[in-house]
Amino acid sequence: MAAKSSPLITVYRGFPETGCYIWSPFVTKLETRLRFANIRYRTEQGSIPKAPRGKVPYVSIEDGEQPPQTLSDSTLITKALIEKGYTGDLNQHLSPTERLHDLALKALLEDKLPPYQIYERWILNFYTMRSKILAALPWPVQVVVGNIIYRKVTRNLQGQGTMAFTEEEISAFRQEIWASLNAVVAEAQTKQSDRDGPFWVWGGEGPTEVDAVLFGFIVSGLVCDAAPASKEIIKGYPALVDYARRIHDKYFPDYELWE
Repeated sequence: MAAKSSPLITVYRGFPETGCYIWSPFVTKLETRLRFANIRYRTEQGSIPKAPRGKVPYVSIEDGEQPPQTLSDSTLITKALIEKGYTGDLNQHLSPTERLHDLALKALLEDKLPPYQIYERWILNFYTMRSKILAALPWPVQVVVGNIIYRKVTRNLQGQGTMAFTEEEISAFRQEIWASLNAVVAEAQTKQSDRDGPFWVWGGEGPTEVDAVLFGFIVSGLVCDAAPASKEIIKGYPALVDYARRIHDKYFPDYELWE
């Protein structure tokens, strides 16, 4: 089915900056997926209290046919855009086994890696994270709200199991994931047919759904000042940086490049 004309989409990113990537991998994932589909959108800061499900990114969609719709969760937003006919399913050409591989890699990035990232950002680099996330609040309020967030994060990580490991063990887990991702991307790099354009994680001629996710997590690691260890790990893998740089050059030429 051919894609319908693009609706008016506003992506609420949680940060006031424009023309640049932000620290959330899920925001960049969503923006990347929209750009893969050539769907125009605008960005606004928004706020957590107004967000469905209490998290960013969230979007408002206006298509002129129905009342404006507000959706949250990057995966559910993408599924809604596919169901409404605004974009195709990037995985529709994959075999069942290939679809499973794509889903498994998404789960590694979106479910397995985040607790280790949260630990690095909110536990090891709490003050850097607090000053960024709560920058709009007065200093005394930052302290109070920051302590509330810290306790909630710690409680969640304890329940999830991450806090049962030492800092060194968590670092090793994080390193192992990025090393495995680099191996897959390096293999895909050898199969690229376009010397200058993007190449894709499974070595195909176009992206699959996981490419938006992987790009989002690489970029998040490269731009987040509260994740210095992750930034050094990613920078140490030229294939990952090259993969992200090529996607940036084609799809995000209007955005500042990471340092």
